[in-house]
Amino acid sequence: MSDALVLVGGGGHAKVVADAARARGVGLAGFVDDDPAACVPGLEWLGGLDRAGEPWIVCIGDVATRMRVIETLRGRAASVVHPSAIVSASASIGAGVFIGPGAVVNADAVVEDHAIVNSAAVVEHDARVGMGTHVAPRAVLCGGVDVGLGCLIGAGAVLLPGVEVGDRAMVGAGAVVMGAVSARTRVVGVPARMLGPRERG
Repeated sequence: MSDALVLVGGGGHAKVVADAARARGVGLAGFVDDDPAACVPGLEWLGGLDRAGEPWIVCIGDVATRMRVIETLRGRAASVVHPSAIVSASASIGAGVFIGPGAVVNADAVVEDHAIVNSAAVVEHDARVGMGTHVAPRAVLCGGVDVGLGCLIGAGAVLLPGVEVGDRAMVGAGAVVMGAVSARTRVVGVPARMLGPRERG
């Protein structure tokens, strides 16, 4: 069985994952996408999502789509950590995780399966990032933050120590979250306030 990695998805996030994999010295078999017009420079299109071989990593930034695709895949998922990321030896990193350039995952943090800790994002000590959640560029999860599955933490958002975010919630870009965020809701602003139910995902 080949250990060359298959990228699932052919959009912009796949380009970032491909760059990180190459920087790490990981071989790439190509990418799969249901859109034959999808393009990841330097990689072969292998066919639709049903052609995903092992090992694979989901390279879809949109959380709702990401979660749907993850549910359809079977077999061995692999994680990609950019060599410029700083990951504590005591942190726990699940399968299919992407940790981007300049990101930090500190002591005793947990990043669950298929989550994204994107470029320059920070997951502080004892924080948890739930399955499939996307922590966008430059977002900061302070110590002890607990984020559920399938969430989006927008670019530049800051979650203060101990904050809990329910499953499939969305935190808007630049928000400062000081208290609990209920499941399937959206919060925005400084300080963050609830905007209403999350529209999808």
